[in-house]
Amino acid sequence: MMKLIIADDQELLRESLKIVLSMDPEIEIIATCPDGKAVLDVMKREVADVILMDIRMPVMDGVYCTKLVKTDWPQTKVIILTTFDDDDFVFSALKYGASGYLLKGVGMDELIHAIKTVHSGGALINPNIASKVVSFFSEMGTPERFITVDESGKKEITATEWKVVSLIGLGLSNKEIASKLFLSEGTVRNYLSSILAKLMLRDRTQLAIWAVQSGVVHPEDIQ
Repeated sequence: MMKLIIADDQELLRESLKIVLSMDPEIEIIATCPDGKAVLDVMKREVADVILMDIRMPVMDGVYCTKLVKTDWPQTKVIILTTFDDDDFVFSALKYGASGYLLKGVGMDELIHAIKTVHSGGALINPNIASKVVSFFSEMGTPERFITVDESGKKEITATEWKVVSLIGLGLSNKEIASKLFLSEGTVRNYLSSILAKLMLRDRTQLAIWAVQSGVVHPEDIQ
């Protein structure tokens, strides 16, 4: 079973999430925590596979906790779950290694899907957040912060794969891309895996950011 920690300073939300998520046979809630320090205390006793992490918490916030978790337990995945979509929080959380960034208005089915996606090595970002991320990075003028790709691999990207890159840069999900390109979701996933391998990128988030930085899509195209 997947071991999960829920970190949020609102007790009612923590307990509600625990009740609902515990109903999934693949998920074991090993702890609920009111702040980042409590998360680290739990991790020293039992390492979680995934942490649902609020951002604004007392004692230690979710962004700094994410940084410490990924430093000491890099295999643990972190999903930021918050009501805040401030650009600085988005950038910092992803910079420190968060694999997902969702707003609390997300449906429970989507949240469970996100947890399982991230646990299996994927990344998931709320479409509104994705738009902010790619716009933010596209405005950053310092070259050392730009994402680079394998230039030889870039030459191997097919015409259809370029369409997929562009749509990912616009923040579309696999399902939405499949609909637009008249493909199955499985085919889109295969294209994505191929693209990431050719460009030597880590995940969908890096690809989306690179797509804007490189001019494949433009911030004004993002809805």
